[in-house]
Amino acid sequence: MRRNFFLIVLLAIIWVGCADDDSFTVSTANHLTFSVDTVKTDTVFANIGSSTYTFWVFNHSGDGLRLKSVRLRQGNQTGFRVNVDGCYLDNSLGAVVTDLEVRDGDSIRVFVELTPQETHQDSPQLVEDDLVFNLESGMEQRVRLQGYSWDALLLKSGLKISCDTVIESAKPIVIFGEGISVDSGAVLTVRNTTLYFHDGAGLTVGGTLRSENCVMRGDRLDRMFPYLPYDRVSGQWRGVRFTPSSTDNWLLDTEIRNAYTGISLEGPTIYDPSEQRLTMVRCVVHNHKGYGVISFNSNIGLYYCQLSNTLDDCLALFGGICEMDHCTLAQFYPFSADRGVALRFADSQDGEVVFPVFLLICSNTLVTGYEADVVMGERKDESNEDAVYGYEFSDCLLRTPVVEGDTVNFRNIVWETPDDSIQGKRHFRTIDEENLYYDFHLDSLSTAKGMGCYENG
Repeated sequence: MRRNFFLIVLLAIIWVGCADDDSFTVSTANHLTFSVDTVKTDTVFANIGSSTYTFWVFNHSGDGLRLKSVRLRQGNQTGFRVNVDGCYLDNSLGAVVTDLEVRDGDSIRVFVELTPQETHQDSPQLVEDDLVFNLESGMEQRVRLQGYSWDALLLKSGLKISCDTVIESAKPIVIFGEGISVDSGAVLTVRNTTLYFHDGAGLTVGGTLRSENCVMRGDRLDRMFPYLPYDRVSGQWRGVRFTPSSTDNWLLDTEIRNAYTGISLEGPTIYDPSEQRLTMVRCVVHNHKGYGVISFNSNIGLYYCQLSNTLDDCLALFGGICEMDHCTLAQFYPFSADRGVALRFADSQDGEVVFPVFLLICSNTLVTGYEADVVMGERKDESNEDAVYGYEFSDCLLRTPVVEGDTVNFRNIVWETPDDSIQGKRHFRTIDEENLYYDFHLDSLSTAKGMGCYENG
Protein backbone atom coordinates (compact mmCIF):
# COMPACT_ATOMS: atom_id res chain seq x y z
CA MET A 1 0.00 0.00 0.00
CA ARG A 2 2.82 2.37 0.94
CA ARG A 3 4.58 1.60 -2.35
CA ASN A 4 1.41 2.39 -4.31
CA PHE A 5 1.03 5.69 -2.42
CA PHE A 6 4.51 6.91 -3.45
CA LEU A 7 3.83 5.83 -7.01
CA ILE A 8 0.60 7.85 -7.08
CA VAL A 9 2.40 10.92 -5.67
CA LEU A 10 5.19 10.60 -8.25
CA LEU A 11 2.72 10.35 -11.14
CA ALA A 12 0.86 13.36 -9.81
CA ILE A 13 4.05 15.42 -9.70
CA ILE A 14 4.94 14.44 -13.27
CA TRP A 15 1.39 15.27 -14.45
CA VAL A 16 1.41 18.66 -12.75
CA GLY A 17 4.81 19.49 -14.22
CA CYS A 18 3.67 18.57 -17.71
CA ALA A 19 0.47 20.45 -17.26
CA ASP A 20 2.38 23.58 -16.22
CA ASP A 21 4.72 23.33 -19.20
CA ASP A 22 1.83 22.95 -21.63
CA SER A 23 -0.54 25.50 -20.17
CA PHE A 24 -1.14 28.69 -22.15
CA THR A 25 -2.77 31.88 -21.03
CA VAL A 26 -4.80 34.57 -22.76
CA SER A 27 -4.35 37.01 -19.91
CA THR A 28 -3.26 40.49 -20.99
CA ALA A 29 -1.07 40.62 -17.88
CA ASN A 30 1.30 38.11 -19.50
CA HIS A 31 3.62 39.31 -22.21
CA LEU A 32 6.91 38.71 -24.01
CA THR A 33 10.27 40.24 -23.15
CA PHE A 34 12.77 41.29 -25.85
CA SER A 35 16.56 41.54 -25.67
CA VAL A 36 16.33 44.82 -27.60
CA ASP A 37 13.59 47.32 -28.33
CA THR A 38 15.19 48.49 -31.60
CA VAL A 39 17.30 46.65 -34.17
CA LYS A 40 19.60 49.12 -35.93
CA THR A 41 21.38 47.94 -39.06
CA ASP A 42 24.32 49.86 -40.47
CA THR A 43 24.04 51.96 -43.60
CA VAL A 44 23.39 49.71 -46.61
CA PHE A 45 23.77 50.44 -50.31
CA ALA A 46 20.40 50.27 -52.10
CA ASN A 47 19.69 46.82 -53.57
CA ILE A 48 22.59 45.28 -51.61
CA GLY A 49 21.88 43.02 -48.65
CA SER A 50 23.04 43.89 -45.15
CA SER A 51 24.69 41.67 -42.58
CA THR A 52 22.41 39.56 -40.40
CA TYR A 53 21.32 41.01 -37.07
CA THR A 54 19.71 39.02 -34.31
CA PHE A 55 17.78 39.37 -31.06
CA TRP A 56 15.98 37.13 -28.55
CA VAL A 57 12.33 36.89 -27.51
CA PHE A 58 11.81 35.57 -23.95
CA ASN A 59 8.77 34.33 -22.10
CA HIS A 60 9.19 35.01 -18.38
CA SER A 61 5.47 35.50 -17.78
CA GLY A 62 4.76 32.34 -15.78
CA ASP A 63 2.56 30.73 -18.46
CA GLY A 64 2.89 29.67 -22.07
CA LEU A 65 2.06 32.27 -24.70
CA ARG A 66 0.64 31.68 -28.17
CA LEU A 67 1.40 34.12 -30.99
CA LYS A 68 -1.40 34.47 -33.48
CA SER A 69 1.05 36.17 -35.84
CA VAL A 70 4.41 37.86 -36.21
CA ARG A 71 4.44 40.32 -39.08
CA LEU A 72 6.15 43.32 -40.59
CA ARG A 73 3.83 46.27 -40.20
CA GLN A 74 4.60 47.55 -43.70
CA GLY A 75 4.72 44.13 -45.31
CA ASN A 76 7.26 43.92 -48.13
CA GLN A 77 7.58 47.68 -48.66
CA THR A 78 10.76 48.51 -46.73
CA GLY A 79 13.22 45.75 -47.66
CA PHE A 80 13.52 44.12 -44.23
CA ARG A 81 13.66 40.32 -44.18
CA VAL A 82 12.91 38.41 -41.00
CA ASN A 83 13.20 34.84 -39.75
CA VAL A 84 11.42 34.02 -36.49
CA ASP A 85 12.39 30.77 -34.78
CA GLY A 86 13.26 29.20 -38.13
CA CYS A 87 10.16 30.50 -39.90
CA TYR A 88 10.79 32.97 -42.73
CA LEU A 89 8.34 35.84 -43.08
CA ASP A 90 7.80 35.34 -46.79
CA ASN A 91 7.22 38.71 -48.43
CA SER A 92 5.13 37.06 -51.14
CA LEU A 93 2.74 35.89 -48.41
CA GLY A 94 2.36 39.23 -46.69
CA ALA A 95 5.54 39.07 -44.56
CA VAL A 96 3.79 37.22 -41.75
CA VAL A 97 4.13 33.95 -39.84
CA THR A 98 1.31 32.52 -37.72
CA ASP A 99 0.62 30.12 -34.84
CA LEU A 100 3.87 30.18 -32.87
CA GLU A 101 4.17 29.07 -29.26
CA VAL A 102 6.62 30.20 -26.58
CA ARG A 103 6.39 28.09 -23.44
CA ASP A 104 7.06 29.56 -20.04
CA GLY A 105 10.80 30.03 -19.47
CA ASP A 106 11.54 29.40 -23.14
CA SER A 107 12.84 31.76 -25.83
CA ILE A 108 12.97 32.12 -29.59
CA ARG A 109 15.55 33.82 -31.79
CA VAL A 110 14.83 36.37 -34.52
CA PHE A 111 17.11 37.18 -37.48
CA VAL A 112 16.83 40.45 -39.41
CA GLU A 113 18.39 41.58 -42.71
CA LEU A 114 17.81 44.61 -44.88
CA THR A 115 17.98 44.99 -48.66
CA PRO A 116 16.64 48.51 -49.17
CA GLN A 117 15.23 50.03 -52.32
CA GLU A 118 16.57 53.14 -53.99
CA THR A 119 15.54 56.43 -52.40
CA HIS A 120 16.63 58.72 -55.27
CA GLN A 121 18.58 60.87 -52.83
CA ASP A 122 22.33 61.53 -52.71
CA SER A 123 22.62 61.07 -48.94
CA PRO A 124 21.65 58.00 -46.84
CA GLN A 125 17.94 57.90 -45.97
CA LEU A 126 16.30 56.36 -42.91
CA VAL A 127 14.34 53.13 -43.45
CA GLU A 128 12.00 52.01 -40.65
CA ASP A 129 9.46 49.31 -39.93
CA ASP A 130 8.01 47.45 -36.95
CA LEU A 131 8.10 43.74 -36.28
CA VAL A 132 4.71 43.19 -34.65
CA PHE A 133 3.98 40.27 -32.27
CA ASN A 134 0.23 39.62 -31.88
CA LEU A 135 -0.53 37.45 -28.85
CA GLU A 136 -3.55 35.21 -28.48
CA SER A 137 -4.73 37.54 -25.71
CA GLY A 138 -5.05 40.38 -28.23
CA MET A 139 -1.99 42.15 -26.87
CA GLU A 140 0.30 43.65 -29.52
CA GLN A 141 4.04 44.05 -28.90
CA ARG A 142 6.63 45.31 -31.32
CA VAL A 143 10.34 45.72 -32.01
CA ARG A 144 11.47 48.69 -34.08
CA LEU A 145 13.63 48.00 -37.17
CA GLN A 146 15.85 50.80 -38.46
CA GLY A 147 18.51 51.19 -41.13
CA TYR A 148 19.80 53.62 -43.72
CA SER A 149 19.59 53.17 -47.46
CA TRP A 150 22.25 54.84 -49.63
CA ASP A 151 21.76 55.03 -53.37
CA ALA A 152 24.91 54.03 -55.27
CA LEU A 153 26.04 53.26 -58.77
CA LEU A 154 26.64 49.51 -58.90
CA LEU A 155 29.18 48.14 -61.36
CA LYS A 156 28.22 44.48 -60.98
CA SER A 157 30.63 43.26 -63.67
CA GLY A 158 33.38 45.76 -63.03
CA LEU A 159 34.49 48.30 -65.62
CA LYS A 160 36.95 48.16 -68.52
CA ILE A 161 38.42 51.49 -69.66
CA SER A 162 39.65 51.41 -73.26
CA CYS A 163 39.53 55.13 -74.07
CA ASP A 164 39.98 58.37 -72.14
CA THR A 165 37.27 58.42 -69.44
CA VAL A 166 36.24 60.74 -66.59
CA ILE A 167 34.46 59.43 -63.50
CA GLU A 168 32.91 62.03 -61.23
CA SER A 169 29.93 61.19 -59.05
CA ALA A 170 28.19 62.59 -56.00
CA LYS A 171 26.84 59.09 -55.38
CA PRO A 172 29.17 56.35 -54.19
CA ILE A 173 30.31 53.86 -56.83
CA VAL A 174 30.45 50.18 -55.82
CA ILE A 175 32.67 47.95 -57.95
CA PHE A 176 32.29 44.17 -58.13
CA GLY A 177 33.95 41.44 -60.21
CA GLU A 178 37.60 41.98 -61.04
CA GLY A 179 37.15 45.72 -60.55
CA ILE A 180 38.31 48.49 -62.91
CA SER A 181 40.97 47.96 -65.57
CA VAL A 182 42.55 50.72 -67.66
CA ASP A 183 44.01 49.65 -70.99
CA SER A 184 47.44 50.78 -72.15
CA GLY A 185 47.15 54.19 -73.82
CA ALA A 186 43.88 55.09 -72.05
CA VAL A 187 43.60 57.77 -69.37
CA LEU A 188 41.17 57.35 -66.47
CA THR A 189 40.42 60.54 -64.53
CA VAL A 190 38.59 60.10 -61.22
CA ARG A 191 37.69 63.19 -59.23
CA ASN A 192 35.40 64.16 -56.34
CA THR A 193 34.31 60.54 -55.98
CA THR A 194 34.42 57.63 -53.56
CA LEU A 195 35.04 54.20 -55.06
CA TYR A 196 33.91 51.22 -52.95
CA PHE A 197 35.56 47.97 -54.03
CA HIS A 198 33.96 44.62 -53.23
CA ASP A 199 36.11 41.74 -51.99
CA GLY A 200 38.31 40.54 -54.86
CA ALA A 201 37.95 43.73 -56.88
CA GLY A 202 40.72 46.24 -57.51
CA LEU A 203 42.01 48.92 -59.87
CA THR A 204 44.50 47.76 -62.51
CA VAL A 205 46.15 50.49 -64.57
CA GLY A 206 47.91 49.67 -67.82
CA GLY A 207 47.53 53.22 -69.11
CA THR A 208 47.30 56.34 -66.94
CA LEU A 209 45.40 57.18 -63.76
CA ARG A 210 44.63 60.73 -62.68
CA SER A 211 42.90 60.97 -59.30
CA GLU A 212 41.88 64.12 -57.45
CA ASN A 213 39.90 64.44 -54.23
CA CYS A 214 38.99 60.75 -54.13
CA VAL A 215 38.67 57.90 -51.67
CA MET A 216 39.26 54.27 -52.61
CA ARG A 217 38.23 51.71 -50.00
CA GLY A 218 36.34 48.47 -49.38
CA ASP A 219 32.56 48.35 -49.74
CA ARG A 220 31.66 47.06 -46.26
CA LEU A 221 29.73 49.72 -44.36
CA ASP A 222 28.85 47.47 -41.42
CA ARG A 223 30.85 46.45 -38.37
CA MET A 224 32.93 43.43 -37.46
CA PHE A 225 32.22 44.15 -33.79
CA PRO A 226 30.06 46.88 -32.22
CA TYR A 227 33.15 49.05 -31.69
CA LEU A 228 34.93 48.15 -34.94
CA PRO A 229 33.74 49.22 -38.41
CA TYR A 230 34.97 47.03 -41.26
CA ASP A 231 36.48 50.19 -42.72
CA ARG A 232 39.19 49.89 -40.03
CA VAL A 233 39.99 46.28 -40.97
CA SER A 234 42.67 45.64 -43.59
CA GLY A 235 42.39 43.30 -46.59
CA GLN A 236 38.94 44.37 -47.83
CA TRP A 237 39.89 44.62 -51.55
CA ARG A 238 42.90 44.16 -53.87
CA GLY A 239 44.21 47.73 -54.09
CA VAL A 240 45.70 49.71 -57.00
CA ARG A 241 48.15 48.01 -59.37
CA PHE A 242 50.18 49.77 -62.05
CA THR A 243 51.40 47.35 -64.71
CA PRO A 244 54.72 47.79 -66.57
CA SER A 245 53.04 49.72 -69.42
CA SER A 246 51.54 52.36 -67.08
CA THR A 247 53.09 55.86 -67.15
CA ASP A 248 52.49 59.47 -66.13
CA ASN A 249 50.16 58.76 -63.20
CA TRP A 250 49.33 61.28 -60.52
CA LEU A 251 47.19 61.21 -57.39
CA LEU A 252 46.16 64.41 -55.61
CA ASP A 253 44.30 64.51 -52.28
CA THR A 254 43.48 60.82 -52.61
CA GLU A 255 43.01 58.27 -49.84
CA ILE A 256 43.53 54.53 -50.38
CA ARG A 257 42.71 52.35 -47.39
CA ASN A 258 42.00 48.84 -46.09
CA ALA A 259 43.18 46.87 -49.16
CA TYR A 260 45.67 44.01 -49.44
CA THR A 261 48.38 46.18 -50.97
CA GLY A 262 47.55 49.85 -51.35
CA ILE A 263 49.67 50.65 -54.42
CA SER A 264 52.01 48.42 -56.38
CA LEU A 265 54.15 49.58 -59.31
CA GLU A 266 55.52 46.78 -61.44
CA GLY A 267 58.83 47.52 -63.10
CA PRO A 268 58.71 48.76 -66.70
CA THR A 269 60.34 46.72 -69.44
CA ILE A 270 62.51 49.71 -70.39
CA TYR A 271 63.57 51.89 -67.48
CA ASP A 272 63.56 55.64 -68.12
CA PRO A 273 64.92 57.57 -65.09
CA SER A 274 63.70 60.88 -66.53
CA GLU A 275 60.04 59.83 -66.51
CA GLN A 276 58.18 59.93 -63.22
CA ARG A 277 55.67 57.09 -63.40
CA LEU A 278 53.74 58.11 -60.28
CA THR A 279 53.40 61.42 -58.47
CA MET A 280 51.45 61.57 -55.21
CA VAL A 281 50.55 64.83 -53.46
CA ARG A 282 48.68 65.05 -50.14
CA CYS A 283 47.66 61.40 -50.28
CA VAL A 284 46.92 58.88 -47.52
CA VAL A 285 47.70 55.16 -47.90
CA HIS A 286 46.56 53.53 -44.67
CA ASN A 287 45.78 50.15 -43.11
CA HIS A 288 46.75 47.48 -45.61
CA LYS A 289 47.24 43.73 -45.25
CA GLY A 290 50.28 43.79 -47.55
CA TYR A 291 52.40 46.79 -48.53
CA GLY A 292 51.36 50.41 -48.44
CA VAL A 293 53.33 51.39 -51.56
CA ILE A 294 55.72 48.95 -53.26
CA SER A 295 57.69 50.13 -56.28
CA PHE A 296 59.94 48.19 -58.65
CA ASN A 297 62.49 49.97 -60.82
CA SER A 298 60.29 53.08 -61.13
CA ASN A 299 60.67 56.82 -60.76
CA ILE A 300 58.13 58.08 -58.20
CA GLY A 301 57.54 61.21 -56.16
CA LEU A 302 55.72 61.52 -52.82
CA TYR A 303 54.95 64.95 -51.40
CA TYR A 304 53.01 65.60 -48.18
CA CYS A 305 51.81 61.99 -48.07
CA GLN A 306 50.90 59.69 -45.16
CA LEU A 307 51.82 55.99 -45.46
CA SER A 308 50.80 54.08 -42.36
CA ASN A 309 49.90 50.77 -40.71
CA THR A 310 50.69 47.89 -43.06
CA LEU A 311 51.45 44.21 -42.47
CA ASP A 312 54.42 44.47 -44.85
CA ASP A 313 56.43 47.69 -45.32
CA CYS A 314 54.67 51.04 -45.47
CA LEU A 315 56.98 52.02 -48.34
CA ALA A 316 59.18 49.50 -50.14
CA LEU A 317 61.47 50.67 -52.96
CA PHE A 318 63.28 48.09 -55.06
CA GLY A 319 65.43 49.94 -57.55
CA GLY A 320 64.48 53.09 -59.41
CA ILE A 321 64.27 56.63 -58.07
CA CYS A 322 62.14 58.07 -55.29
CA GLU A 323 61.90 61.68 -54.23
CA MET A 324 60.07 62.15 -50.94
CA ASP A 325 59.37 65.44 -49.17
CA HIS A 326 57.26 66.22 -46.11
CA CYS A 327 55.89 62.70 -45.70
CA THR A 328 54.82 60.72 -42.62
CA LEU A 329 55.71 57.02 -42.56
CA ALA A 330 54.18 55.48 -39.44
CA GLN A 331 54.29 51.71 -38.85
CA PHE A 332 51.73 50.89 -36.16
CA TYR A 333 49.96 47.96 -37.85
CA PRO A 334 47.74 46.46 -35.12
CA PHE A 335 46.85 42.98 -36.40
CA SER A 336 50.28 41.28 -36.25
CA ALA A 337 53.53 41.68 -34.35
CA ASP A 338 55.36 40.32 -37.41
CA ARG A 339 54.88 43.57 -39.30
CA GLY A 340 57.27 45.12 -41.82
CA VAL A 341 59.21 48.35 -41.46
CA ALA A 342 58.14 51.89 -42.26
CA LEU A 343 60.73 52.38 -45.04
CA ARG A 344 62.72 49.82 -47.02
CA PHE A 345 65.00 50.69 -49.95
CA ALA A 346 67.14 48.20 -51.84
CA ASP A 347 68.83 47.43 -55.13
CA SER A 348 67.44 43.87 -55.06
CA GLN A 349 64.61 41.74 -53.82
CA ASP A 350 65.11 38.52 -51.89
CA GLY A 351 68.81 38.76 -52.68
CA GLU A 352 68.24 37.64 -56.27
CA VAL A 353 66.91 40.33 -58.60
CA VAL A 354 69.36 43.22 -58.95
CA PHE A 355 68.24 46.64 -60.16
CA PRO A 356 71.05 48.73 -61.67
CA VAL A 357 69.75 52.11 -60.46
CA PHE A 358 68.57 53.13 -57.06
CA LEU A 359 68.36 56.67 -55.72
CA LEU A 360 66.36 57.94 -52.74
CA ILE A 361 66.12 61.61 -51.83
CA CYS A 362 64.18 62.14 -48.61
CA SER A 363 63.64 65.49 -46.88
CA ASN A 364 61.50 66.89 -44.05
CA THR A 365 60.05 63.44 -43.43
CA LEU A 366 59.01 61.62 -40.25
CA VAL A 367 59.70 57.86 -40.15
CA THR A 368 58.66 56.03 -36.97
CA GLY A 369 56.80 53.00 -35.61
CA TYR A 370 56.67 50.38 -32.88
CA GLU A 371 60.01 48.67 -33.46
CA ALA A 372 63.42 50.05 -32.54
CA ASP A 373 64.50 50.15 -36.20
CA VAL A 374 61.94 50.88 -38.92
CA VAL A 375 64.34 52.05 -41.66
CA MET A 376 66.04 49.34 -43.74
CA GLY A 377 68.55 50.09 -46.49
CA GLU A 378 69.94 47.07 -48.35
CA ARG A 379 72.59 46.79 -51.06
CA LYS A 380 73.43 43.43 -52.55
CA ASP A 381 75.37 44.29 -55.71
CA GLU A 382 78.64 46.02 -54.91
CA SER A 383 80.62 44.46 -57.76
CA ASN A 384 78.88 46.29 -60.64
CA GLU A 385 80.79 49.53 -61.19
CA ASP A 386 78.06 50.85 -63.48
CA ALA A 387 75.38 50.41 -60.84
CA VAL A 388 74.08 53.49 -59.06
CA TYR A 389 73.07 53.19 -55.40
CA GLY A 390 72.51 56.40 -53.54
CA TYR A 391 70.39 57.88 -50.78
CA GLU A 392 70.17 61.22 -49.04
CA PHE A 393 68.22 62.14 -45.92
CA SER A 394 67.94 65.75 -44.77
CA ASP A 395 65.90 67.42 -42.03
CA CYS A 396 64.22 64.14 -41.09
CA LEU A 397 63.28 62.22 -37.96
CA LEU A 398 64.35 58.59 -38.34
CA ARG A 399 63.66 55.75 -35.91
CA THR A 400 66.82 53.78 -36.59
CA PRO A 401 70.26 53.43 -34.95
CA VAL A 402 72.51 56.46 -35.38
CA VAL A 403 74.80 56.39 -38.41
CA GLU A 404 77.98 57.92 -37.06
CA GLY A 405 80.20 60.19 -39.15
CA ASP A 406 78.12 60.15 -42.35
CA THR A 407 77.30 63.78 -43.10
CA VAL A 408 76.93 63.20 -46.83
CA ASN A 409 73.93 60.87 -46.72
CA PHE A 410 72.44 62.16 -43.45
CA ARG A 411 72.11 65.88 -42.70
CA ASN A 412 70.29 67.48 -39.79
CA ILE A 413 68.72 64.22 -38.61
CA VAL A 414 66.76 63.62 -35.40
CA TRP A 415 67.65 60.04 -34.45
CA GLU A 416 64.78 58.48 -32.52
CA THR A 417 65.17 55.64 -30.02
CA PRO A 418 62.66 53.75 -27.85
CA ASP A 419 64.21 55.45 -24.82
CA ASP A 420 63.25 58.97 -25.90
CA SER A 421 60.56 60.62 -23.78
CA ILE A 422 58.70 61.63 -26.95
CA GLN A 423 58.90 58.80 -29.47
CA GLY A 424 56.80 56.45 -31.57
CA LYS A 425 53.09 56.93 -31.10
CA ARG A 426 53.59 59.87 -28.74
CA HIS A 427 54.32 62.09 -31.74
CA PHE A 428 50.68 61.96 -32.81
CA ARG A 429 47.33 63.24 -31.65
CA THR A 430 45.59 59.87 -31.42
CA ILE A 431 46.80 56.28 -31.55
CA ASP A 432 43.75 54.40 -30.24
CA GLU A 433 44.88 50.78 -30.31
CA GLU A 434 41.65 49.48 -28.76
CA ASN A 435 39.28 51.01 -31.33
CA LEU A 436 41.87 51.11 -34.16
CA TYR A 437 41.45 54.83 -34.71
CA TYR A 438 44.51 56.86 -35.76
CA ASP A 439 45.12 60.57 -36.25
CA PHE A 440 48.67 61.20 -37.47
CA HIS A 441 48.61 64.96 -37.05
CA LEU A 442 51.48 65.98 -34.80
CA ASP A 443 50.88 66.31 -31.09
CA SER A 444 51.89 69.60 -29.51
CA LEU A 445 54.77 67.82 -27.70
CA SER A 446 56.22 66.16 -30.79
CA THR A 447 59.90 66.73 -31.57
CA ALA A 448 59.15 66.43 -35.29
CA LYS A 449 57.79 69.95 -35.83
CA GLY A 450 58.31 71.04 -39.42
CA MET A 451 58.49 67.41 -40.56
CA GLY A 452 55.91 65.04 -41.94
CA CYS A 453 52.80 65.60 -43.99
CA TYR A 454 51.10 67.51 -41.16
CA GLU A 455 54.10 69.63 -40.30
CA ASN A 456 52.15 72.21 -38.31
CA GLY A 457 50.24 69.74 -36.18
